[in-house]
Amino acid sequence: QLLVEESGGSLVQPGGSLRLSCSVRGDSLYSFSIGWFRQGPGKEREGVSCINVSGSRRNYADSVVGRFAISRDNAQNTVWLQMDNLKPDDTGIYYCAADRAACVIRDDIRAIEYKFWGQGTQVTVSS
Repeated sequence: QLLVEESGGSLVQPGGSLRLSCSVRGDSLYSFSIGWFRQGPGKEREGVSCINVSGSRRNYADSVVGRFAISRDNAQNTVWLQMDNLKPDDTGIYYCAADRAACVIRDDIRAIEYKFWGQGTQVTVSS
């Protein structure tokens, strides 16, 4: 069983930055694509970004293009989501998810493609 863990959520002012981290336990990160999802208050869960195993494919939701950047270091067993110029609409619980076959062909980021999920980390953007 693969365990997925997120960290780095916090309260931040509009225009600020945060970096979320995602790590896995129980298997090597080398084998997994990683997706980030979020669910804001009263909103449905949406895909934010994903990165494939090699890091050669990185997809982003239109709402975060130019502000968020996903990266990975398999040797450190970690994927990061750098979030800059944060807006109140970015508020929500951010989830990291892993799967061997996700983020390969489609440009969109779909939750149904991911088998393993973390518990989430809260990001609040407010003054």
